[in-house]
Amino acid sequence: MNIAKNMEAIFLAALVIAGATSYATAAVPERAVAIKADTAAVQVVHVTAKRLSAAEKAAL
Repeated sequence: MNIAKNMEAIFLAALVIAGATSYATAAVPERAVAIKADTAAVQVVHVTAKRLSAAEKAAL
């Protein structure tokens, strides 16, 4: 019975912590969202290569 009470207390504590962190992270400042939305600075890599034929794949 004592273990069940302890597990219930641990579950309720985890529930309270999860609820508090969800409220804490819900209010993201608008300037932080604007910084993340800037995709012009993202580097893109294009890889160009020819595909291997069946014979070349078999040779590997």
